[in-house]
Formats: sequence, structure tokens, C-alpha cells
Amino acid sequence: MIHSALLNPFDTTVYHFINGFAGRNHILDAVMVFFAKDALEIYAALFIIAWFVLPKKDIDNRHALVMAGLSGVLALIINLVIAHIWFRPRPFTVFKKGTFTQLVPHVPDASFPSDHASGSWGFAAGSWGKQQKWISYTFTIIAVIVMIARVFVGVHYPTDVIGGMVIGIIASRVMWKLSRFVLPITTFVAKMFKFGPQAKVAEHERSVAP
Repeated sequence: MIHSALLNPFDTTVYHFINGFAGRNHILDAVMVFFAKDALEIYAALFIIAWFVLPKKDIDNRHALVMAGLSGVLALIINLVIAHIWFRPRPFTVFKKGTFTQLVPHVPDASFPSDHASGSWGFAAGSWGKQQKWISYTFTIIAVIVMIARVFVGVHYPTDVIGGMVIGIIASRVMWKLSRFVLPITTFVAKMFKFGPQAKVAEHERSVAP
């Protein structure tokens, strides 16, 4: 494993700029801590809501949900490989005490790339052009907030989250190349919930159908 604690002007300047807002406002701190810590739970809740809110016969958008979720998982696997090859210390182990504000406790494991950013952007990018706009827009907005929040709370450098974004987008592209292999699984799971092309719909739904 390669260890590196080298800093660059971009990371140092942007980290201290964003993190400099931490500890000034309790509401802002609470919002950022929430997104920094609970991104996975947010996406899980949105996934479940979207799965059941989508029209019963809609298998395409449900498949897009599955692909977005798998894109996030693949991004985390890629991160695991990178972290085992190259170790970058967390900023709170490098910068002098008193020069930053750390809002959440964290083990001093590898800082690059950010798992939260990678997973979030895997979910977001995996939905681009494949999913209903309200879902893909929501996923993307959350991913942007998560990036900022991870730096805001003091546990990542800016390039950690930027790297996570790139990995998430790449992971989504790779997963969609494998879409045809995943579709049967999506269809099978959807049938378990009585969703898909053969799903029965209520009379009022049929009356408004195009």
C-alpha cells in the first residue's frame, strides 16, 4: 500500500474555506451533519418511496432504480480497491488542531476517495436519462449536498469528494453496460410485488390511461 500525506493548494484552500463555516450556525451544522452521515438512509428511503409510487405497470423506471442502486454499490467496491492500494490520511489527522472544525467523529482510515460521495453519485448518475426527472433530479441534488457536507464536517478533502463523484459516474456507466443481465432480476422482483406489464390496475387508472 502506498501512503501519502502530500497536500496541494487547492485542497488546503477549499477545505478551510468550506469547513470554515462549520460551528457558526446550529441549524446549518445540523443539516450538514445529517447529509454527511445519513446519505445512505436518505437514498434507501427514496428508493422505497419511488418503487411503490411509480405506476404499477412501469418496469422501466423500476429497473432504472435497481441500476442506480447497483451503480452505488459498484462505486463503493471500486473505492475499497483504491483505498487498499493508496492510503491518504484524513484531514483531521494532518492539519493542526485549532485550524479546522470536526463536527462528526471518524476513524482515521483512508480519506480518498469518499465513500459517501461515490455512492451518492453512483445513485445519481445511474438514474440520469433513464429515470423520471423528479427522481434523478432529487438524487443529483442530494449527491451535491453530500459532497459539500463531507468537507464541511471536516472529514474529507475536496479532491476526495470530487474523486468520489468521478468514480460514481464511471460506475454507473459500467453498470448500464450490464443492464440486460440485471433486467430479469428486476422483473422477477417486480412480479413479487405484482408490478410490471401484467400488473392489474384500478378502474380509475384505466380510465385516465392514454
